[in-house]
Amino acid sequence: MTAGPEPGGIDELPRVIPIFPLPGVLLLPRGRLPLNIFEPRYLEMTQDAMASHKMIGMIQPADPRAKLDAPEVYPVGCIGRITSFSETPDNRFLITLTGVCRFAIARELEQDGLLYRRVRADYSRFAGDLPEPAPLTVDRGSLLPALRAYFDHQGLTADWDAIERASDEALVTCLAMACPFEPGEKQALLECPSETELVAMMQALFEMAAHSASGPKSRMQ
Repeated sequence: MTAGPEPGGIDELPRVIPIFPLPGVLLLPRGRLPLNIFEPRYLEMTQDAMASHKMIGMIQPADPRAKLDAPEVYPVGCIGRITSFSETPDNRFLITLTGVCRFAIARELEQDGLLYRRVRADYSRFAGDLPEPAPLTVDRGSLLPALRAYFDHQGLTADWDAIERASDEALVTCLAMACPFEPGEKQALLECPSETELVAMMQALFEMAAHSASGPKSRMQ
């Protein structure tokens, strides 16, 4: 599929966007998020997005334990463009969202017969997400030992050769999105004013978790 041209500025982004609330799921600008769409409301959302601007706003519920159909959500999310789409024989959609720009919710709109939720998005705080970023320089001599200790503590495995080969920006974006941080921690990473501050916060999270005496064990392939 053709994703279409990248927006040159926030004025080219849609003002009304669908939102997809998922706890513990983080999308960052230029990050890639695969999604398995199967609920009727989100199938409708994806079809409508494909027929228009091909964009969906990823956002987290404010309470990750909420079981409501329309839970309160955090005020900041990230809009992503559908850059990969396929339909399965059992009528699911497999899509990939590529992060474009963070947004703040100006207000939520009435659903007007739609199954999914929509908001009016305000991108003004995050205009810096759109231009090609300046090269990010990460102190890997400090970050990677903290990352190894974190993975050991969590029982995670990783392809360390791939980590070494990744660019600094790709590494930071991938780690922030993929590591099993708490939803509130992921939200704090999303709202960091700069990539430098994101790296500092993520390293602090690694170090705090590695020094913790308890925590869930999980595995990343």
